[in-house]
Amino acid sequence: MAHLLEQMAYVGETPWHGLGNSLAPQQPLEVWAQQAGMDWQIEESPVHFMSDRVAHLSTMNIFPEQKVLYRSDSKQALSVVSQRYKIVQPREVLEFYRDLTDIAGYELETAGVLKGGKKFWALAKTGQSVALKGKDQVHGYLLLATSCDGTLATTATPTTIRVVCNNTLSIAVNGTTQAIKVPHSTRFDSQVVKQQLGVAVAQWDTFMYQMRMLSERKVKPHEEMSYLLRVLCDTQATSGEPVKLRNERALKKAQSLYSGQGRGSELVAAKGTAWGLLNAVTEYVDHEKRARSTGHRIDSAWFGQGATIKQRALDSALQLVA
Repeated sequence: MAHLLEQMAYVGETPWHGLGNSLAPQQPLEVWAQQAGMDWQIEESPVHFMSDRVAHLSTMNIFPEQKVLYRSDSKQALSVVSQRYKIVQPREVLEFYRDLTDIAGYELETAGVLKGGKKFWALAKTGQSVALKGKDQVHGYLLLATSCDGTLATTATPTTIRVVCNNTLSIAVNGTTQAIKVPHSTRFDSQVVKQQLGVAVAQWDTFMYQMRMLSERKVKPHEEMSYLLRVLCDTQATSGEPVKLRNERALKKAQSLYSGQGRGSELVAAKGTAWGLLNAVTEYVDHEKRARSTGHRIDSAWFGQGATIKQRALDSALQLVA
């Protein structure tokens, strides 16, 4: 089976998914583009079809309402989209960070390509950081990702990574994610997105205040079970009634991660707390959840079912401190 992750590059320690080309810090974007597999363009062509069973040039017709997107290097087809579809190039994703790294102190940390070029991203450290009790360090990041097959709008997401275990979590305040999304029916304007992100990034202090509250909220055994059932099994524990589990493996794994097997689970901020519960779920999604390949795991954890589970875990954890 072909890996969903085609190529990526990183700076510093090996990323949580354990793949990529290692780069020295402060590399120019040209090097990032080459090493991350993003040094190509998305080209477009009209859609052609054959009106007869036998293929002759004379029977080829054009369907003007749609176009084929393909890679400039391999000529590999990526998708068929409408003529209104606005392309975002791989290089645009990297260029988004140029002034952020040159002026604002951001540092590119990973970038790469998924699904043969249908999806690509870059992730940069913002310089924001906080330490919860017991030196439980959390860093702030900005993830920019897009697709050319209609599966993902161009999305800028403030996110966090817990250092001890590399768990990733999107920043959300008052139950709302701080992501900025630009649909492909609209031209991607990086400066407008950065202006909008100024508000989102400013929510860092509020978000980390909430995480501190989670680290101080002790959890009782029945609360632990109710939380994990709601988040992972999409059900609620009810006294006196048997619960039919739809994801028992996930439940047992998250329980073990919370109870001491998880990375950082013995730290003061996490042991027996709502913060520990949240990280048991994020560690399960990022590192333990079954996936066909590492690329599928990344795609799910950031953009798919895994991201949905982590958002539900965050919402449910915040309910414990409401």
